Amino acid sequence: MRSFCLGLGLSAAALFTMSSAWAEIPRTAAPEGASVYFITPNDGATVDQTFTVKFGLKGMGVAPAGIDVPETGHHHLLIDTETLPDMSQTLPATDNIRHFGKGQTEAELTLKPGKHTLQLLLGDKNHVPHNPPVLSEKITVTVK
Repeated sequence: MRSFCLGLGLSAAALFTMSSAWAEIPRTAAPEGASVYFITPNDGATVDQTFTVKFGLKGMGVAPAGIDVPETGHHHLLIDTETLPDMSQTLPATDNIRHFGKGQTEAELTLKPGKHTLQLLLGDKNHVPHNPPVLSEKITVTVK
């Protein structure tokens, strides 16, 4: 990208300014007391390979990604993550970070047999975690 931008007549300083601006994504404030949690499954549950996960939210509403409504967000499911994603950036869509940007409050999940961890993280209209993050406790499930 650097050589492309310099080829367009942008200086290295301009490129640095552009990349710094991209790094500074505004974060949406979370209402005090907002929380996200699992309705099902329960921590320690044994589940089939395909099972339903139901998301709970308190103190906020659910809105699809791209919709700018105060005190809302949409769910992201962190699967088997050892470290949390960068809370100042747009959440990546990966096998371990599932996006529910249509405003879904439940999902059917298929995982390989064994122990897995699940954690919910609310994102704002731009898939950026709120400030402070609205993050559930991590739960463990055993897939048969």
